[in-house]
Amino acid sequence: MLWEWLVMPQGLSNAPATFDRLVTQLFRLMRQFVQTYFDDIFVHSRASEGKTAVEAHLGHLREVLLCMRENRLYANINKCIFGAEDIPFLGCFLGKDGVRVDPEKVCAIAQWPVPVSQKDLRKWLGLANYLHKYSANYAEMARPLTNLLKKDAVWSWTSEAQQAFEAINSSLQSAPLLAL
Repeated sequence: MLWEWLVMPQGLSNAPATFDRLVTQLFRLMRQFVQTYFDDIFVHSRASEGKTAVEAHLGHLREVLLCMRENRLYANINKCIFGAEDIPFLGCFLGKDGVRVDPEKVCAIAQWPVPVSQKDLRKWLGLANYLHKYSANYAEMARPLTNLLKKDAVWSWTSEAQQAFEAINSSLQSAPLLAL
């Protein structure tokens, strides 16, 4: 008796790359309006050829869903977002105007208490570093804080460290919209 997997089993080390290659190839002819990232499929549309953006988008969605059906790919309806102006993706929001920072992450950074140890600072910098692209001169601002994390550094929260902490917080509060 022979057995055949109908779905890719969990835990295979090459599963993500294999699936990504499959999805990329399936949607290669739709690259003008479909982008993929592993198991995320992004469909974006603009008004064209006498169609409104909504009409074009419905047509694009139909093409994508038919391709998925023909290739026995399934979507979890609870994870789908249809007709949105912007969508959450990798800690930010993508929209027609560009990429903006996730307001929840900015709020978390702003409400973070002043670090009292290297461990606390490392946690805060981990989140702040993830959002560094939204802050001009981030590395220069963070230098006093990263110096506190050096191997032989003695923990001493100075006024310079406090100023750096506040400067990064402030710059992320007014984070710009980044172009795609």
